[in-house]
Amino acid sequence: MRPLKDLRVKIFADGADLKVIADLARNPFIKGFTTNPTLMRKAGVLDYRAFALDMLKIVGDRSVSFEVFSDDFAGMEAQAREIATWGKNVYVKIPVTNTKREFAGDLIRRLANAGVQLNVTAILTNEQVKDVLACLSPKTASYVSVFAGRIADTGRDPVPLMAEAVQLLKVNPKAELIWASPRELLNIFQADAIGCHVITATPDILNKLSLVGKDLGEYSLDTVKMFFNDARAAGFSIPTK
Repeated sequence: MRPLKDLRVKIFADGADLKVIADLARNPFIKGFTTNPTLMRKAGVLDYRAFALDMLKIVGDRSVSFEVFSDDFAGMEAQAREIATWGKNVYVKIPVTNTKREFAGDLIRRLANAGVQLNVTAILTNEQVKDVLACLSPKTASYVSVFAGRIADTGRDPVPLMAEAVQLLKVNPKAELIWASPRELLNIFQADAIGCHVITATPDILNKLSLVGKDLGEYSLDTVKMFFNDARAAGFSIPTK
């Protein structure tokens, strides 16, 4: 296990709570930020543009990804071109398909060739990775976001698939692979080991960074103390003879 300071994979924070984002922005291990409409809705965001501009003020010049939410490609393109004007560090998240399962390839190609930095999202197969790579520009920075956590949710091991994706992206040095939706802290080290460029993580995972390298004997004792203290706080008792 590499020490955190020696990790090659970049850790991006995923969320939409501006207070939490401000706290994470002070962490030198956090190299960028991502969000999406689902996270924004959960956080109670009502004004998309106002939220995005506030977030950009907080995170400085680090990479930030904001997602389009139209379901037709003309609407996606209009939203993408507007979002791209919000900052030089902004990447526009384009879903790999719309809800009709129509591939967003033509849109990806137009935007990438126009110099719009993209984060192509919701990818779950390497066939999709190949299709997306064929549309990206070698002159424009981009992210290819594979939802490794969702792959794992189906009982499949995402590591071999992600390792293959790393190799696929070598045809475009301006494209970086994102290990998206991780389920545990271990995924950060798995992503690093295979040469993945970026991993996104929500605050509940990032809050465990302080545990990296913790002595397992001490962690065992902490666990025993937790059970003991919670039982005492709950006032549990078992009558005994």
